[in-house]
Amino acid sequence: MEKRNEKKGSGRRGGSSFGRPKPEFDQKIIDIRRVTRVVAGGRRFSFSVALVAGDKKGNVGLGLGKAGDTALAINKALRNAKKNMVKLHLTKTMSIPHELSAKFSSSKVALYPNKGRGLVAGSVIRDIVNLSGAKDITGKILSRSTNKLNNAKAVMEAFKGISSRYTKAAPEVSATVVVANKEVPVE
Repeated sequence: MEKRNEKKGSGRRGGSSFGRPKPEFDQKIIDIRRVTRVVAGGRRFSFSVALVAGDKKGNVGLGLGKAGDTALAINKALRNAKKNMVKLHLTKTMSIPHELSAKFSSSKVALYPNKGRGLVAGSVIRDIVNLSGAKDITGKILSRSTNKLNNAKAVMEAFKGISSRYTKAAPEVSATVVVANKEVPVE
């Protein structure tokens, strides 16, 4: 008896990626806003997108993109998130080493390490911590702010205490120099 799920090209869309490479970073849109500007002829609409990108290995970034089309705004936000990426210095168990808290505008957040309880957080904190790859963290928004972008910026501000700028790992190149007919490795 043949199962349908095992057949290749079973007619379902999205089943195959057609050789498309897996993206370097996972991304999550945290907020899309339609911004209206009133001009003489009527209204002009544009879109503002807040996006979080991360590789689930300790790297995470927050980006903001604005454009007349949502797809363009998402692409700009992804580029901006990659530019603002930070490398988190996590413990061996992929948790934060100590309590972190920060304030951005009217948003206040606190992040606590917890052993074995998993990710206990809601809203934007959950998305950012999840994409960073960190585990066993309790997150709390201490303010009454519901502004997702400010809450996300507060989380990134809290991460500044345990992070450094993200740099793409360069492939190691072993170089040798010939000195007096002998090959000497360069360090």
